Amino acid sequence: MEKVQLVPLWSVAGGVAGLVVLTAMGHLSPLGWIAGIAYLVVSDVLLARGLHASGLTRFGPANAATLVRSTLVGLVTALVATGLFAAGAGGAGPGETGFGGGLVGASTQEVRAALLVGLAAPALALDAVDGWIARRTGTTSDLGARFDMEVDAFLLLVLGLAVAPALGWWVVAIGALRYAFVAAGWIWPWMNQTLPPRYWRKVVTAVAGIALVVAATELLPLWVAQALVGVALALLLESFGRDVIWLVRAHRRAAARTPVWAAVRRSAGEPGA
Repeated sequence: MEKVQLVPLWSVAGGVAGLVVLTAMGHLSPLGWIAGIAYLVVSDVLLARGLHASGLTRFGPANAATLVRSTLVGLVTALVATGLFAAGAGGAGPGETGFGGGLVGASTQEVRAALLVGLAAPALALDAVDGWIARRTGTTSDLGARFDMEVDAFLLLVLGLAVAPALGWWVVAIGALRYAFVAAGWIWPWMNQTLPPRYWRKVVTAVAGIALVVAATELLPLWVAQALVGVALALLLESFGRDVIWLVRAHRRAAARTPVWAAVRRSAGEPGA
């Protein structure tokens, strides 16, 4: 195994150190440990496999920034898992926070929410940095773009889970959209085509992340937080919808260019079709 493929181990080591600190502060449960470790191990194994497949020999500063983001997401995941378990055990009702519910005191609940925001905010901020670093250093790559996108998607998912007990479980759709899109690609392979670059995707993702973090601070009235996150969801639906429309049109154009005899051979499963 090449040295570059061992770089993800630094994320695992840093994540474990962060989990130890959170546990020492009394804000992490065994379930939180399981969720945090699971994310770190799975994400870094996939990253190592991607590095091997891409043939990259240098990790690069942009990927390093994304790796730091991924480590922070692992810690956020652990906090959210801890909070959801506490809320479930305490019987949190509608409008109550998901970071402690009735199981813990208000001070612990507030500290856990502050920790989550304190970890998620720099993870979001670094999202604006890694791409800039890649362009400035000439180290852009398909792997780096994919790594960045997957970290974004999972962060939105766990932040949605964090605020769902307070705002309603509909907010989980913000993070689930990416995975629904991937699942659709398994059913309809033509949806796996490479989409054209569009800066609006990054803007919408950033808006969604900021909306969820602001909602997680619990500083806004419930209806304001719901409206803010609702706008973010609407923007994401518009962005994904535009991509789906582009893919449908591209698929139809490709089908129109396919000779009839080739389509018949392909449907019959003949060799060379």
